[in-house]
Amino acid sequence: MFKKFTLTTWIVIGMVCGIIAGLVFGPVMGEFKFIGDIFLRLIQMSVVLLVMGAVIEAVGSIKPRELGRLGGKTVIGFMITTFIAATIGIILANTIKPGAGIPMIELETEIKPPDSTFIEMLVNFFPTNIINAMANANMIQVIVFAMLFGLALSIIGKSENENKIIALIKDFNAAILSLVKIVMKMAPIGIFALLGWVTGTIGIIVIIPLAKFLIAMAIGSGLMLLLFITLVSIYGKINPIRLARKFYRMALVAFTTTSSAITLPVKMADAENLIGISKRVSRLVNPLGMSINSDGLALYLALACITIGQFFDLNLTLTQQVTIVVMSVLATLGTVVVPGGGLVALAIVLPAVGLPLEGIAILAGIDWFSGMFRTVMNVIDDVIIALFVAISEGEFDRDIFMSDEVSKAPDSINI
Repeated sequence: MFKKFTLTTWIVIGMVCGIIAGLVFGPVMGEFKFIGDIFLRLIQMSVVLLVMGAVIEAVGSIKPRELGRLGGKTVIGFMITTFIAATIGIILANTIKPGAGIPMIELETEIKPPDSTFIEMLVNFFPTNIINAMANANMIQVIVFAMLFGLALSIIGKSENENKIIALIKDFNAAILSLVKIVMKMAPIGIFALLGWVTGTIGIIVIIPLAKFLIAMAIGSGLMLLLFITLVSIYGKINPIRLARKFYRMALVAFTTTSSAITLPVKMADAENLIGISKRVSRLVNPLGMSINSDGLALYLALACITIGQFFDLNLTLTQQVTIVVMSVLATLGTVVVPGGGLVALAIVLPAVGLPLEGIAILAGIDWFSGMFRTVMNVIDDVIIALFVAISEGEFDRDIFMSDEVSKAPDSINI
C-alpha cells in the first residue's frame, strides 16, 4: 500500500508527524535537527550549479534581440507584483493592526543593517571572481555571469548549426536535475526533522502573541495569489482552479522548507511539466525570480514595519508608509534565499523610516512561521510571471496544462 504513495504524500506525512513529534517530545527533537540540516545542505550544494546551468542554457538558446524582450517583460512583471505585495501589506497592517495589544517583551537583537549604500549594493551585483561568487553562493553575481556567458554563446551560436557548449550544458543540467531527484527522496525525513525541531524547541506558544501578524500574512498571501492567478487565467483563457491545483507540490515544499533555493528544482519541473511553460522561458524566469523577485518578502516587510510601529505606539505618516513600500521593493533585490533572510532585509527597511532596530526582536521568534508564507508567495509568483511571459511569447503548451499526469510530460524530473 505504501508503495503507491507519491513523494508529495510522504512529504505531507513527514510534515504532520514532525509537528506532532515536536509537540509531544519537546526540546529533545532538537537532537534530530542534524538530519534536516543534511537534507538542506544536499539540496543547496547543487543550487548554484542548477541556477547557472539553467540561465546559461536559457539565454544561450535565445537570439540576442529576443533576450531584451523576454528580459524586459520579466523585470516589469517582477517590479509590478512586488509593488502590489508591499501595498497590500500596508493596507492589511492598518486594517488588522497586528502590533496593537502585543504584551511588552524584552527587546534585544544582534541583527544590524548592512553598511553598504544602495550604489555599493548595485556594484556588488557584478562579480570580480565568478569562482568566489559560486563558493559564497552569491546568486545575483552567479546569475549576472550566467546571463553574460549565455549571451556570448548566443552570439557565437548564430554562425554554427549546433553550439557544442550549449549541448554540453544541456547534458550537465540533466545530470544536476537527476542529482536533485535522488536527494529529494530524503525530503520527508528531512522535513520531519526540521519541523520537529521548530515545534519542539520554539514551540507553538510563541505564536499566540503574534497570531494576528501571522493571520495578516496568511490573508495577504491568499489575496495576492487569488489576484495573480485570476489575472493570468483571464489573460491566458485557462481554468484558474486547474492552475491553482498545479501549484500544490511546489507550495508544499516551499511551505515546509521556507527556502526558495531549495524549492527551485521542484518549481522548474512543475512549471515545465505540469503547467506547460516552455523550458526557454522557465529556465530564464524562475532562477532569476528566485534571486530578485520576492513578493512574499515585500508583503512581510511592509506588514512588519507597521506592526513594529504599532507596538511602539508610533503613528506613521502617509509619507513614511509610502517610503516603507518603496524600501520594501528595493530591499527584496538580491535578498538571501535561505531561511532567516527576512530579518536581515527588515534591518535595511526599519532605519529608513525611523523605526528602532530592536523591533526585529518582536518578530524574530516567529520568523520561521512567517517564512512559510513568504516562501510560498515568492515561489508561486515567480511561476505566474513565467506563465505570463510564456503566454505572451506563444510558448505555453496547453496540452501539458490540460494533463494532470506529470509522468506523461517530456523530460519530467518526476520527483
